[in-house]
Amino acid sequence: MTPDDGGDPVVLREDTMRAGIDSATRTIEEIETHPTRPNVMKLIGSRGGGNSRAVLAEAMAGESSAGTPLYLLLDDIAGASLIAGFAYSRWVDHDLLMQAIGAGPVRDMTGLCAGFQPGSGAMMPDGSPKWNHQVRSVAPLPRANDPLSWHALEEITDMAMRRARRIDVHVADLITIDSMFQDSSTVPTGGRVAVHEYRLTATADPDTGDLLTIDADPRVLPYDECPLAARNVGKILGTPLSELRTVVLEKLSGTEGCTHLNDAMRALAEVPVLVRDLRARSNSG
Repeated sequence: MTPDDGGDPVVLREDTMRAGIDSATRTIEEIETHPTRPNVMKLIGSRGGGNSRAVLAEAMAGESSAGTPLYLLLDDIAGASLIAGFAYSRWVDHDLLMQAIGAGPVRDMTGLCAGFQPGSGAMMPDGSPKWNHQVRSVAPLPRANDPLSWHALEEITDMAMRRARRIDVHVADLITIDSMFQDSSTVPTGGRVAVHEYRLTATADPDTGDLLTIDADPRVLPYDECPLAARNVGKILGTPLSELRTVVLEKLSGTEGCTHLNDAMRALAEVPVLVRDLRARSNSG
């Protein structure tokens, strides 16, 4: 929390998580958290994009209701493991990569999201995705003139993907939300390129927590059809912020949504916890 009076920031909660995930099946093989939560071991054997979120909801129900940073990290395993392989396209020879992909099982992506809607230019005739992602070089996230703009980010120069997520909240006459996420890869020549980047701005009722306005700004997306999902975000207006994890999946499934944009909107379910913290600090002051 950064005080209005310009005082020193206060860290209210902090969690870290490390997981080992099979690159082919996206199955969680090992996991640890700090501080330690014994129940997290129940996630071993679950699969990102399969049953990991169902197992998570049952095993870590207390973390969900408390809105801990850990729950958001664990929920993101599904999306982060999905995009992790993009880094290969920046570091591995294209022809070799295509041979490796062609040797594996074909995954029909038709109807998965707005980007893979029927007839999309993102897909091969068999429904498998093309590896012709549009990308953009991106500057470092921390701002030189604002040392509090991000937490410390590890400097990595070899092959790696990073999902960075930010949710800023201010409470006055309305709850005001400014959120973004970015999926980026290192590149052999240095620096990073992004394959996904969205900014979300929203307002909510300070008494009920109901979502009043929301706007999705697609900054970087891999295919021409991907931004179409942004025009559907109004379907969740009126939803209590705390219910977004389930309502987003109900109202923006398949070609109505984008896997990664949906995750960004679902993450706003943590906003009520931030609002409570801000109010508690304000009242104690």
